[in-house]
Amino acid sequence: MTGVAGFIGSSLAEKLLKENFKVVGIDCFTDYYSKNIKKKNLTNCLKNEHFTFIQKNILELDLEPIIKNSQFLFHQAAQPGVRASWGKQFKIYVKDNIMTTQKILESAKKEKNLEKIVLASSSSVYGNQEGKMIEESTLTKPVSPYGATKLAAENLGNLYAENFDLPVISLRYFTVYGPRQRPDMAFSKFIRSNISNKEIEVFGDGNQIRDFTYISDVIEANILSMNSSSKSGIFNIGGGSIHSVNQILEMIKNITGNENIIKFKPKQNGDVFKTESDIEKARKNLNYSPKINIKKGLENQFQWILNNPQ
Repeated sequence: MTGVAGFIGSSLAEKLLKENFKVVGIDCFTDYYSKNIKKKNLTNCLKNEHFTFIQKNILELDLEPIIKNSQFLFHQAAQPGVRASWGKQFKIYVKDNIMTTQKILESAKKEKNLEKIVLASSSSVYGNQEGKMIEESTLTKPVSPYGATKLAAENLGNLYAENFDLPVISLRYFTVYGPRQRPDMAFSKFIRSNISNKEIEVFGDGNQIRDFTYISDVIEANILSMNSSSKSGIFNIGGGSIHSVNQILEMIKNITGNENIIKFKPKQNGDVFKTESDIEKARKNLNYSPKINIKKGLENQFQWILNNPQ
């Protein structure tokens, strides 16, 4: 597994270990956010005798002996962040999101025991769209460099599946939240600012809408993909919790009992107004069905933040 120290990667690794899989995790602790947070994410995994950790950049590794005899490969590593992907930073996104994916797929094509390769993609590949986003009919037209690199990684998965018969599934995550969420992400910032009586920065007017997906539902989607009879394909992984940012802030206020101090700022380049997933394809082919609603998920994240001050 790549990106094993991240928000989703560490949660997925723990789930696999609980199901008695042996997990080899790779992470190079990029400085996008605190390395200490990532190291803490790995605490439980490192206690497990079936977990092997490799701290190295994927582009500097000989992957073939690591992949050899593996059944499943989960690629969770990426340079995240829509707003940071412009300008000079773009070369980091090309390296970490496109070149890394190409190297993994190139190495994987030589391993005949691989039953499934699951790639983490993003709803950012859709950009701004009307209505629900459907894998087979909604155009992919990202509005950020980040989204462009995630779409390129998806396309690499498709062409390796087509040309080398690799069993590649790409999962388009829609705004993942919950315990261990990255500190730069909205819910994490909103909750920490609220309980500290600090100003909450909202880019835009707060009426932008997102399809929010709880972390355990995303982990379940990965496990279902691993076990699925579907050999390849692209699937939306949404949570079915469609709310505006302003509605989320009101929920947080009700959960914490604290008033929000909100400062509205100009909309940022690359931010989309709305995401809403159609998950019928994932429901039909993967048996995916999100289970955690937004209220329960926010309460869980709030409790986790109380127990994990930065």
